[in-house]
Amino acid sequence: MDAIYTFFLVGGSLMALSILASRLSSMMGVPLLLIFLALGMIAGEEGLLGLQFDDYYMAFTIGHLALAMILLDGGLRTRLKTFRVGFKPALSLATFGVFITSAIVGGIAMLVFDLSLAEGLLVGAIVGSTDAAAVFSMLSGRGVNLNERVGATLEIESGTNDPMAIFLTLMLVELLVGDIGGPVETLLFFITQFGIGLVVGLGGGWLSAKLLRWLDLAPGLYAMLALALGFSVFGLTSVLGGSGFLAIYLAGLMIGNQPGRHLNFILPVHDGLAWLSQIGLFLVLGLLVTPSELWDVALPAALVALALIFIARPLAVLITIKPFFKFRWRETWFIAWVGLRGAVPIVLAIFPLIDGVENASLYFNVAFAVVLMSLLIQGGSLTVMARWLKVEVPIGTTPDRRGPLGILPENDYEMFVYSVENKDLEDVPIRLLRFPSGALISALFREHAMLHPKGSTRLKLGDVICVIGRSEDLNALNRLFNGDSKLKRERAFFGTFTLDGSAQMQDIAQAYGLTLSPGEKDMTLAEFVSLRVGGHPVVGDDVDWHGIHWVVSDMQGGKITRVGLRLY
Repeated sequence: MDAIYTFFLVGGSLMALSILASRLSSMMGVPLLLIFLALGMIAGEEGLLGLQFDDYYMAFTIGHLALAMILLDGGLRTRLKTFRVGFKPALSLATFGVFITSAIVGGIAMLVFDLSLAEGLLVGAIVGSTDAAAVFSMLSGRGVNLNERVGATLEIESGTNDPMAIFLTLMLVELLVGDIGGPVETLLFFITQFGIGLVVGLGGGWLSAKLLRWLDLAPGLYAMLALALGFSVFGLTSVLGGSGFLAIYLAGLMIGNQPGRHLNFILPVHDGLAWLSQIGLFLVLGLLVTPSELWDVALPAALVALALIFIARPLAVLITIKPFFKFRWRETWFIAWVGLRGAVPIVLAIFPLIDGVENASLYFNVAFAVVLMSLLIQGGSLTVMARWLKVEVPIGTTPDRRGPLGILPENDYEMFVYSVENKDLEDVPIRLLRFPSGALISALFREHAMLHPKGSTRLKLGDVICVIGRSEDLNALNRLFNGDSKLKRERAFFGTFTLDGSAQMQDIAQAYGLTLSPGEKDMTLAEFVSLRVGGHPVVGDDVDWHGIHWVVSDMQGGKITRVGLRLY
């Protein structure tokens, strides 16, 4: 019994320390996942607590459970509209990109560690894929608001590239232990990994979404049912021979894009479960490593990691993206830089240990070292690189709090809470505000006292306003309550003046004294900018034309609605 109580004491303490360490991450810029790993190592057999943990089977099980939860949550938060710009390049990176990265890293590992070709390629396959936990955590937790094209590509890639890495790893493990099948069997395994994962993930996710929308449950049960259905899809796909990781990500995608009140109860709970999974997974992996063994391979492993970061990943991105998709050079370089490695390579490195591959501990230690350097170098510089390569879009005002009213089964009304920070709203009567037609102010708080707002009520800086509206009202409300500092950043990025996307280019050319080609005279501004950026525009795209930067500032339904004019 004492062992159980000790487990609760140590486990709870490590979890609490990990959560409290998130403040350290935000203050010092240290990647949070790196802190989780470090805490696990400190608690391990050569650390302060001296905890011995070498159960690779348990670590393997925990890894699968945690990664499934993280991918389910990632799918729930991915909007289908992002696939418009990110799916094709992400798919290219998730397949050919992983293959190219693995081949290059494998060749370098073969030379550095004096391995055979198959052994070197196994090292490459293990560290060849980006990690969903690392990418989702870094992009959401570092305050980096990437343009949709770049952000969607990175998120979808990390959620779909595990099947290729698993396929390559298992194939090379079987080759090294002498159980490799013939070419037809290998090809069939590859097809079933992707094919079954795709079919079961989309089909199971669609059925799960319909069921969750149809059922009338207690609020706390929606999240549990979504989790159970997601794990069922993961298990069924794996039993059938497909990629459970791909399937559960797609299942989450289908559930998260089915509108309904159930999402209001699912998303907050799954956010916490995803954090729990990340903390638990990285703590366990930190406990599993032996620092002295890691130190023995530190120098050659560092060379492999640097080759991955500065050679293999950039080459894979250049080969699979730049010739085929309309990414700008700065976007391409940023995608090349954010090839974050995390838990997946370490979990894949357990395969050789379980299957009895000769010198299996080498693969685990090299994978761990590569992950450490990736989180430290790439993760630690993510914010700086995003600003330097100008792939960020300014973050405007968002509600301080929001929540559904629970009145309608879908497209429900919500309560949005804003603080008045915009000096332009000082002493302005409520009746003069340009409110969306479907929204209204339900309450106004001033100095902790609630006022009953009327049309003649004048706003003051610091007022807290409760607005009832729908999600489609958010853009207009956010613009209305934009604070001065955020407004200045937006104007510096998008320009002081904006034009409607439906404006005719001929009228704009006459007003600004610009020259148009014959084919451009009949275009609208939206069509002109879309053509110049190569189709599929996103907010933040800019066209340098006649010394003016024409910046996409707003879009609706995949179409440009507003374009800013920036003179520098």
